[in-house]
Amino acid sequence: MKVIVNNNSMVPIYEQIMEQIKLMIKKGELHENDILPSVRVLSKELKISALTVKKAYDNLEQEGYTITVHGKGTYVVTIDEKKIIEEQKKEVENDIFMAIQKGRKYGLTDSEIVELVKLIVEE
Repeated sequence: MKVIVNNNSMVPIYEQIMEQIKLMIKKGELHENDILPSVRVLSKELKISALTVKKAYDNLEQEGYTITVHGKGTYVVTIDEKKIIEEQKKEVENDIFMAIQKGRKYGLTDSEIVELVKLIVEE
């Protein structure tokens, strides 16, 4: 498993780890019952605190992507395709919302924003 962190990014390192692991799961690079590297191994590999990796793993478990079996490791769980699609739609929705907010900030009317979206979709 190849995870790369950018220490200069505004995105916290634990979120970078989470997003990369989620992407690997969504792309099918990680499958059900695959074991993730231990917290110690990944923290050593990335030269970061073990607490940072633990936070990423804990959050992945809370979101339903992994399960941790104490003494055995952290495993990928079965991911519901519908859940993945809904999450992807939510991300796109958030990006569109941010774009609308930016357009309004720059003084565009809602109809001008809609026209821009139509132009982009038609490309």
